[in-house]
Amino acid sequence: MSNEIPKASDTSSNGFDLNRLRMSQAFDEEIGVKKLLVSVPVRKPDRQWFVRVNPDPGWRLETAVLEMKDDGRTYLVDAPLWPLLAGEVVRKVLLTATNRQGSFFVWPIRLMGTDGRLDEWSRSQLEAAHVAMKSWVRVSANMAAGAYDVYTATAELSAPVWPEQTFDELIQIAFKDRFIDTFDHPVLRRLRGEI
Repeated sequence: MSNEIPKASDTSSNGFDLNRLRMSQAFDEEIGVKKLLVSVPVRKPDRQWFVRVNPDPGWRLETAVLEMKDDGRTYLVDAPLWPLLAGEVVRKVLLTATNRQGSFFVWPIRLMGTDGRLDEWSRSQLEAAHVAMKSWVRVSANMAAGAYDVYTATAELSAPVWPEQTFDELIQIAFKDRFIDTFDHPVLRRLRGEI
């Protein structure tokens, strides 16, 4: 009996052909599997991610959101409620973004207030998102500067693949349980101290 390891192309004595058993990179397509988009996080990019932002204006939304610090969640607020929540809602742009692993997310960035002011954290994020519409970027907090540092990838990276869903569908998935459309919504009742 030889201690030699058979080559991958060799068929062993028991009939296995390892080349026929190797999984290809297109495994999901070959067996007819399609990944469903059932969750879309609403978040800033992780500092170690390279990200892209969809440059199509139809894939962003300037709106008002409610950020609950106690649960760390961002809620989309229906427009008729905005005047009732003055001081609580924040103007944000919701951008469609993806990382190099193909994980989609909604990147919320604060917009200039009615007073015409914008903090450096938000301004530098908006700049990063603008650059990310054309190239892969990494965004990292710089506490000393009070802003985000923006790094571009120096290698030629492949173009992002955007979701099959429409932007409306993407937003519905992202905010499926975080849409405030009534003044009696539990989150607003919690803000008022009713629950």
